Amino acid sequence: MTPKRPRHAATLVAAGILLSRIAGLVRESIFNHYFGLSAAADAFRAAIRIPNFLQNLFGEGVLSASFIPVYASLLARDRQEQAGRVAGAIFAILALVTSVIVTFGVLATPLLVDLIAPGFDPVRRGMTIPLVKVLFPGAGLLVMSAWCLGILNSHRKFFLSYSAPVLWNLVMIGALLGFGRHTPMDRLAVVVAWASVIGSAAQFTVQLPFVLRLVPALRIGLAFDVDGVRTVVRNFMPVFVSRGVVQLSAFIDGMLSSYLGEGAVAAVANAQTLYLLPVSLFGMSVSASELPEMSSAVGSEAQIKEFLVKRLTSGLRRITLLVIPSVVAFIALGDMIAGAIYQHGRFTAADSRYVWTVLAGSGVGLLASTQGRLFSSAFYALKDTRTPLKFAVIRVALTTILGYICSRQLPQMLGVDLKWGAAGLTASAGVSGWIEFLLLRHALSRRIGAAHIGVAWMARLWGSAIIAAAVAWAIKLHFPMHDPRLAAAATLIPFGAIYLLLADPRQFRR
Repeated sequence: MTPKRPRHAATLVAAGILLSRIAGLVRESIFNHYFGLSAAADAFRAAIRIPNFLQNLFGEGVLSASFIPVYASLLARDRQEQAGRVAGAIFAILALVTSVIVTFGVLATPLLVDLIAPGFDPVRRGMTIPLVKVLFPGAGLLVMSAWCLGILNSHRKFFLSYSAPVLWNLVMIGALLGFGRHTPMDRLAVVVAWASVIGSAAQFTVQLPFVLRLVPALRIGLAFDVDGVRTVVRNFMPVFVSRGVVQLSAFIDGMLSSYLGEGAVAAVANAQTLYLLPVSLFGMSVSASELPEMSSAVGSEAQIKEFLVKRLTSGLRRITLLVIPSVVAFIALGDMIAGAIYQHGRFTAADSRYVWTVLAGSGVGLLASTQGRLFSSAFYALKDTRTPLKFAVIRVALTTILGYICSRQLPQMLGVDLKWGAAGLTASAGVSGWIEFLLLRHALSRRIGAAHIGVAWMARLWGSAIIAAAVAWAIKLHFPMHDPRLAAAATLIPFGAIYLLLADPRQFRR
């Protein structure tokens, strides 16, 4: 019943994600150097969101929920031949469906742009349309890359699948450095879009040989009659709808931010990049490594429940240990973080402060989002994809209502510039995320029993993070520095050191 090397697996996931996120931060830093919070930046951010809808619908999250539990279960029962047939059938289905959607997306691009960014003026709309047409095929390749990730994760080969996006980032970085200095922003955006497609192909290609080696019985073909394929497809649909609902929320956020003035779309995207760093490192790494372990659990119903509760408790403690200081840092020191990564070239100090407000809003729901991923993984391991769907629908409905109020109505009531509504947009999403998390926790507790982290544990972490932030603020106020990177080092390093000293991570092992 005890899983093999669960913490080691989470470390490998986190290491792969860390490399890809560092490469992503370098890419974003260079992108902002050349684009800032300009109209071209808004156009590119909006454009890449549309094909990413395809990737997120059919990619990692959906496959993790529907494919990995079935495939990992076949491997655990030593049914290699059937596992190969299931993997090949899912590949064929994904290839067919994504090809149709990519073709439709390229043909319907003007309509899609009007849907996602109705607030764009003619100039930004005109720049967005050709970018979407270029980016759509790359999203299809990333879907197939997610299929590789599902295979590799099921075989406990975590590092390659999560570090492969480094290639995607490196190709885009090369395009920015090679063409950025002398190319007008509108043309540079197109160059970077083509680089994204090439990088997507590289990300898929580098994983494929390892997949073929791990699955010698792979048989690619549309085979709905294979036992296991029907289960994947049946589980796929609720998760597909659930991801679609979540993506609809992201589209609504994009629509609302397009009305908040030039630079708002880019600012939200920059804050999202920073927000996703702890989500990926501390939330995704744990939930991704735990899913195949939980899906492979065998024994009586009582034994499986006990096993899942133990895994949940351990995973939640690992998540909270590093997510809580991230929340406090986003809210208290977000200007230092944004300045260190983005502030150079066309990206100004005022832009850093603007991104800080949006990032602080994102911090509201950060802990709920990361913990919620683990609860969803537990439901998926139980082959229950419908319960997370119900709660995702509730979250999106709340996000839409609160997002409109906090981004459009609240700034007008307070008499402030409409651009500050971007912070209300992310904060309202955080409140909705907490409601979804509480619903997930309550439903899972009723099904398998409660996973208790401990009040004393949580109080110690929050107290340690707040004290560390107070010291960092004192440094920031008493020793002002003009270099944003030096200022970040002088505040964030003491913040992290004091937090770790006070929190004492050794308590986690007890």
